Amino acid sequence: MIHNKTLHILNGQAMFDFYQETNFLKGEIMAPFNEAMCYGSTSKDLFSQEFIERRAKVHHVTAEQYTDHTLKPLRPLFQKEFTQIKLWFDADMFCQINLLTILAWLDRMEYKEKVEIHIVGERFEPLSHFIIKADGYNSIYKQVLIDKTFPADIQPASLKRGVELYLNYLHKDSDLMQYIEKNRDVPEKELVWALINEFRDYGLGDTQYLEIIKNRPKNQ
Repeated sequence: MIHNKTLHILNGQAMFDFYQETNFLKGEIMAPFNEAMCYGSTSKDLFSQEFIERRAKVHHVTAEQYTDHTLKPLRPLFQKEFTQIKLWFDADMFCQINLLTILAWLDRMEYKEKVEIHIVGERFEPLSHFIIKADGYNSIYKQVLIDKTFPADIQPASLKRGVELYLNYLHKDSDLMQYIEKNRDVPEKELVWALINEFRDYGLGDTQYLEIIKNRPKNQ
């Protein structure tokens, strides 16, 4: 471990770029988690070759491209070049499932120090923060993303809400899928923007919405 270094994991490249431009964490070590773990299949063995291949397929890229885009920026995390870790994530489903993935990896690596979590707003402004231990989150990750079951106990409240949304949003009777069904005649691009604005709690982007629209059943 490196003496007295804090690593800040940020939810995505946009937040990373914004914090760099505004010097919000000036002089600090930052690493973006460029993923959308709430969409597509995954592996229980986090960041393994199987994980890389599955997630690359979800994103329609090669394993090498996935490694360059998603794993290389996380090298400080994998190489444990820190003594303290702070996680910066939005409260929406997209970000909270990414947060769960990072916590699961820390648990898997038996990281025993306290983890400081910052919840941010739509403009990446800090809204609240709290401190937890990563213990138990690898099991929660497997229950949620592999088994698709709701854990008996899950904290904090933002993560609990994110998991609730994640486990239901692709069901045909979810508010999201019903909205898509009711707007079958709306052009795809127009529908995507409507979904982004209407379902902010999901935090999904145009790429995920386009795939959901294209993969919906022809008749429900």
